[in-house]
Order: sequence, then structure tokens, then C-alpha cells
Amino acid sequence: MVSDNMIHVEVVYALPDIQRIIPLEVNEGIELVDAIKQSGILEEFPDIDLENAKLGIFGKLKKANTVLREGDRVEIYRKLIADPKQVRKERAAKGKEMRKGSGTIKKKTDN
Repeated sequence: MVSDNMIHVEVVYALPDIQRIIPLEVNEGIELVDAIKQSGILEEFPDIDLENAKLGIFGKLKKANTVLREGDRVEIYRKLIADPKQVRKERAAKGKEMRKGSGTIKKKTDN
């Protein structure tokens, strides 16, 4: 049950091998960045660079001063290792190359 002037939110962060979801009860009117600080996730993952990290709510980028609402899921995004567009291009080029190489030529014979 939510107390007067309190809301429930979650703060989430994921690495390739671990995902952390921290449920919080916070004051109504709290900003996204303050919920992250209250969650304790920065102590658990000291590599998070809050000054430069991209932040969001339910997969949509948001500013650090966004006021949270009941049920919001605050997400801290980490830098991508590879550009997804570039990876897709390389995979498509590799597939195209493989298809070229696997073609066999049949000789036409006259009987």
C-alpha cells in the first residue's frame, strides 16, 4: 500500500551477466536522478557514470530531472559495445558473400 505522498518505482540496471531491479517507495515529485541515488545502485555498481549515462523510463530516453509517477521503471543504460546498425550491415554482407560462394554451376549437356 502506498502512503500519502509516496509512490512506488523501480530502478533497473543490467550488465551482460547480471540484472538488478530495485523496488523503491519514494516521495511524490521525486526526480529520476534522485530515485537512482536513493536506490543504492550506484554503490552496488560503482562503474555507473551518472553524469554521462543515458537514462530512461520504460525504454524511452528521459532527462535526469524528469518527475516520476507511480509505477515508473527507471532505467540506466550502459554504452553499447558495438553499433547495432553496423553489426547488421556486416552480418548481411557476410550472408550475401556466403550465398555467392555456395552457388554451383550446372553444365548443360546435349543428348
